Amino acid sequence: MKNIRKLFTLLFMTVALASCERKIAEVTFEGGTNPVLSGDRTVIPMSFATAAEDAVVLSWTNPNYMFSTGVNSHDVSYLLEIDVAGQNFQTPSRPVVGLSKMNNYRLTQAELNDLLLNRLGLQHSVSANIEIRVTSTLTNGSVPLPSNVLTFTVTPFEIPPKVTPPGTAPNYDDGELFIVGSATPGDWTNPVPVPSQQFTRVSATLYTIEINLSSGNSYLLLPKNGDWGAKFGAIGNNNSNNPIEDDFRAGGGDLLAPAVGGLYRIDVDFQRGRFKLTKL
Repeated sequence: MKNIRKLFTLLFMTVALASCERKIAEVTFEGGTNPVLSGDRTVIPMSFATAAEDAVVLSWTNPNYMFSTGVNSHDVSYLLEIDVAGQNFQTPSRPVVGLSKMNNYRLTQAELNDLLLNRLGLQHSVSANIEIRVTSTLTNGSVPLPSNVLTFTVTPFEIPPKVTPPGTAPNYDDGELFIVGSATPGDWTNPVPVPSQQFTRVSATLYTIEINLSSGNSYLLLPKNGDWGAKFGAIGNNNSNNPIEDDFRAGGGDLLAPAVGGLYRIDVDFQRGRFKLTKL
């Protein structure tokens, strides 16, 4: 009798599980509606004096994802993309902002200006056309539904450099930049050999140099050759930086060189407060 009861229980559970599996399998996606994006203006005002104010207020409709069981009950996520008009949202560095549980977004002038200058590479004081769209998705980016595309006219404004460059501060007003450290041919000897360890000044905020770096060692940037009184280095502790590209600051710690030694081009951008190494 006990064996019969056990067998009956097992058969009942098997049927119940099979029934549950059939119910789960029957839930199907029946579609949704592409969100409709709108903005409160087409010409976006931009000014350093009003940087904290709104540039544009964006809003979009609910995509109304539908399943065979009814209206979607899961959280809907959104990707807000900004690109130069005509690029079809293919620019690799285009800004992509992830949003969830919201159907509107306020872009301040400061936020938008930073994205236009530092991500899209637009020039300040030059009018340009940009495009914005929103794409809704479900879990793990599934079932993407892109919105219509809005076009805006905008003129980015010039902002002060994130890191004050050489040529505009006391004790290093010559506008020069040098590299020193164990990763360089000259080691930590200061003054460094010139011109081999002196940067070329491309603009008031951009410097570049091609130099051999030894793997895993350290270096610093000096605005005045032979003087340790001022330096540029890592945001955090010594050698805490990403060796290929990272932020830097005045008075920062030692910068870690790449793990693979060789000839590199180093670009130091004071406007963005970032440096980048490219292996040659």
